[in-house]
Amino acid sequence: MKQGMVYLVGAGPGDYKLISVRALEYIQIADTIVYDRLADDRLLMTARPDVELIYVGKASSDHTMRQEDINQLLVDKAKEGKIVVRLKGGDPFVFGRGGEEALLLVENSIPFEIVPGITSAISVPAYAGIPVTHRGIATSFAVVTGHEDPTKPESTIKWSHLATAVDTLVFLMGVENLPHITAKLIENGRPADTPAAVIRWGTKPEQRVLVTTVGQAAAAVAEQGFKPPAIFIVGEVVTLREKLA
Repeated sequence: MKQGMVYLVGAGPGDYKLISVRALEYIQIADTIVYDRLADDRLLMTARPDVELIYVGKASSDHTMRQEDINQLLVDKAKEGKIVVRLKGGDPFVFGRGGEEALLLVENSIPFEIVPGITSAISVPAYAGIPVTHRGIATSFAVVTGHEDPTKPESTIKWSHLATAVDTLVFLMGVENLPHITAKLIENGRPADTPAAVIRWGTKPEQRVLVTTVGQAAAAVAEQGFKPPAIFIVGEVVTLREKLA
């Protein structure tokens, strides 16, 4: 039996044309593709006609397959001698659970390769006319999960440091937790009138942008009916959208 191989591939932020050449090459030779909800179907159409497609998409509180089972699935398929592409939205290592999958592959002596993808944390704001850094306005940015592991006994986000130490904050997967996120930012010193934006379906034709403030963001999102997938951006760079969008 031939040696199996796993490619942990980032599909990019949404627009299917933003995938890398290397990622596309691996999709085209894969025996099995294990793909997420945010991976564009047009990418799958470039695969071989006989490819095995396995959907393991996740939405908030609605998981097709547990992460532990996805990890094991990659191992099992590789042990069958297959070329496996694990296709993820964004980048595999930016809140993509790619590290967990890679660790189990290592434990089982399965060869693998990481294929980076363009993370939504930078590209989605850019498509909305918001650079995460800009000379004279923002010299630092941080990417933060807006949806921590619910099994953790307490948050590991150091809000007292994070709220004011970084010029631009980008929260991924945080729309449903905006009341908590914004309250923590204000409680720890971020002014309520700090410019903010919520971007849904970034880089795709259906992209929507809501410009607001930290203090008003939660109410504005509820009023506008914004749902995941969306990201939340905090910082003065949001004001640049007026000229750059």
